[in-house]
Amino acid sequence: MTSTHRHSDRRSRILLLGVFILLATLPGVAAGADANSYRHEIEAWRQNRVERLTAEDGWLTLIGLFWLKEGANTLGSAPDSGVVLPADKAPAHVGELTLAGDQLELGVAPGVVVTHQGEPISKLTLAADTSGQPTILDLGDLQFFVIERHGRFGLRVRDRAHPARSTFEGIDTYPTTPDWRITGRLERHEPPRTIPVPNVLGTVNHQASPGTVVFEVDDQIYRLDALEASKGRLHLIFADQTSGPETYGGGRFLYSDPVAEDGSVVLDFNKAYNPPCAFTDFATCPLPPRQNKLRGLRIDAGEKNHGRHH
Repeated sequence: MTSTHRHSDRRSRILLLGVFILLATLPGVAAGADANSYRHEIEAWRQNRVERLTAEDGWLTLIGLFWLKEGANTLGSAPDSGVVLPADKAPAHVGELTLAGDQLELGVAPGVVVTHQGEPISKLTLAADTSGQPTILDLGDLQFFVIERHGRFGLRVRDRAHPARSTFEGIDTYPTTPDWRITGRLERHEPPRTIPVPNVLGTVNHQASPGTVVFEVDDQIYRLDALEASKGRLHLIFADQTSGPETYGGGRFLYSDPVAEDGSVVLDFNKAYNPPCAFTDFATCPLPPRQNKLRGLRIDAGEKNHGRHH
């Protein structure tokens, strides 16, 4: 290659680089790139959500929730069992789960293989989900563990081969728009307080609230009491004018971005999502506190109704 050709090639590369930089700095081009990047972010978030729902331990695997009585609770496919398991998945008699106060012990019937962490068991004391590490037991495709809700204990049952995992067709959503990515501010409660949060069981749980998120839509101010979440984020349970006709009637959930030092916080309603009760009858979802039912506001962003769970 001659010196003239090398200089010409170098000038061409510099020219192309200059054109690229110029295009990237033009407002329309930059905005378009940002919009595409944002849409991809939301699409990835939604894909991850579907993957979690359809995972082996996802909400779509649930087939039962059985509240336990004090004393012995029988498990098996026999119709008179306290916990009735599918006949094609479990023997007639699997064993007995004994509840004594807040102590739970499972005794497995002879010849039945129930495992914990891959090891067969004959008798085992069980920890509920409120311990942070529930005791998870396996019986073929079935998996079960104890949950505690306001002093009541129940056995939640999964079927990892549930057809809902493979037939799930996704969740209908509103179109993604950056307009629903809103910056609000957290007005902290001084002193800290708890707020009553109802649930589908008909009971009320008093949960710690760091403050109220204040945000604006179309020159109107709205307020949502927030719950604590991990990594500096806030958990919001809300209802709006779409709740029931278009979105899940029991409200939706939203996690904020981490709260900034100045109290500002980003609420991306494109990530507003259905609680588990929209997908299964065997969840125990919280409902929006009375003050989090937004009158006169349609949040047409995020997930819509799913199936018959409205």
